[in-house]
Amino acid sequence: MALPRVVPRVVVAAPATGQGKTTVATGLMAALVAAGHAVSGHKVGPDYIDPGYHALACGRPGRNLDPHLVGEDLVAPLLLHGAHEADVAVVEGVMGLYDGRIGGNGFSSTAHVAALTRTPVVLVVDISRSSRSIGAVVHGMATWDPSVEVAGVILNQAGSARHADEVRSSISLPVLGVIPRDATIATPSRHLGLVTAAERGDSEAVVARLGEVIAEHVDLDAVLDIARSAPALDAAPWSPAPAAPVASKARVAVAAGRAFTFRYAETAELLAAQGCEVVEFDPATDHALPDGTAGLYLGGGFPEVHAADLAANLPLLKEIRTAVLDGLPTVAECAGLLYLCRTLDGTPMAGVLEADAVMSERLTLRYPVATAAADTLLTRAGDRVTGHEFHRTTVSPVAGPTAAWQVDGDAVGFASPTLHASYLHTHWAGHPQLAARFTEAVHRG
Repeated sequence: MALPRVVPRVVVAAPATGQGKTTVATGLMAALVAAGHAVSGHKVGPDYIDPGYHALACGRPGRNLDPHLVGEDLVAPLLLHGAHEADVAVVEGVMGLYDGRIGGNGFSSTAHVAALTRTPVVLVVDISRSSRSIGAVVHGMATWDPSVEVAGVILNQAGSARHADEVRSSISLPVLGVIPRDATIATPSRHLGLVTAAERGDSEAVVARLGEVIAEHVDLDAVLDIARSAPALDAAPWSPAPAAPVASKARVAVAAGRAFTFRYAETAELLAAQGCEVVEFDPATDHALPDGTAGLYLGGGFPEVHAADLAANLPLLKEIRTAVLDGLPTVAECAGLLYLCRTLDGTPMAGVLEADAVMSERLTLRYPVATAAADTLLTRAGDRVTGHEFHRTTVSPVAGPTAAWQVDGDAVGFASPTLHASYLHTHWAGHPQLAARFTEAVHRG
């Protein structure tokens, strides 16, 4: 039986998206770090952009907590793992507090994660277009679900002290801070959300500025008191299970840089635990794969934004095409899929796949359960996994002779005994057999 573990922690949530959760959560992390605390940053859901800012604020990897991707039982262990040796964990919510998977009755919502981890909630509310009605909104949020503890409120976008006082008088919960309107701390966005931290030259300055704003306008001691009120968790921290000892480490090249900004932190930890040496490379600037590459992992990101730079790196494109076609074990998720196509919106790519990708007016955002269509590098026929998709491109054809997955009855993706490429993002902590099969192929050479 796991010993109870006490980790001070707080969830930053909101009644709806667009209320300022990311601003407050990231600023809170930065402010607490500046005050001398070791802070662990977490994000509810599959999003990979916010954790990049969390990592800058905390100086340690940003991590995701998602019951759909990893299962309910693994959420608290992953929180404990990420918060190892931290003084406090700050968890940024997703959408509105009770908004989860469509048709799932709140499954994978911020409230669901707060309940699973027994973490008190601080509610961020944009008050720019209302006053005393905010009291009704907060009351509803706080009383809707008795398993969720809303412990305090931060008022955002206040027009004046008088305005804030009117709102404050309508709320029975502690008001932990009032943040005035300030256009200088807005974060830029594009077709799939915020611009990633890796793509902004001023990211560190932006995060530092957020920390200053929160430190000035929010009672950090009161937030810490709420975090310290969280009860002990009867769970053991997640740990990547080590594989059988290997004679020598096999090198896995992992795409990074501005075009490939997304992979879960646990992915590299699983690879390392199973005898792999993880080496990052930038497909836009590095002219060759790392020496001794025995496996290739191409994760998510925005190659469509950096297509010209990727296409200009002809030596690497040629090497990757040859290596993958010659059987280099390769996993490609979303951005990686696009990179392996012949073209991306007309720009030449690696040409590994007999497929072309184009930008689409329609955003694909879904939380599917996928079934393996065949025995492949990662799967055995009939395997079921949970995953997510988030893209505004389409690939034609949608599947190769051997599909990677069946999703909602459709064959999607491209796979073989040495390749697995699709739009689907999976969290390998929730499906460790995928990591195990990849590393087995890597060690076989």
